[in-house]
Amino acid sequence: MQLGYTGAPRGRVNCIDLGYCTKKKIFPDIRHGGYDACRSVHAEQNAIISASRKDMIDGTMYLVGIRKDTNGYEEGANSCQICRKMIINAGIKEIVIRGNNKEEYTKIDIDEWIKNDDLLEGITVY
Repeated sequence: MQLGYTGAPRGRVNCIDLGYCTKKKIFPDIRHGGYDACRSVHAEQNAIISASRKDMIDGTMYLVGIRKDTNGYEEGANSCQICRKMIINAGIKEIVIRGNNKEEYTKIDIDEWIKNDDLLEGITVY
């Protein structure tokens, strides 16, 4: 099992410690994009780069988004497009995402992301 967290790369300062989000500062009106301005490595990315590909193939990834500012669950949490591409290439089969409370969760079959490429429709996510 590999664990991942969302945060700045090793040795760099996290946005929570800076007191502001660099992505929101540069792109204040964009939620689903502008990730090149984000200081963080996402939890999915950290988990994937910490494991060998053979350990990822046909695996299940579990995601729980906890907001540092409220300590509540991240509403509508999902993987961004960059993470989706990494998850597909890692060979992960399924993602289970914690919902807005402990009893609510969503299962995603990664084959659906492969078959339904929302970027081809111009749709951006999370």
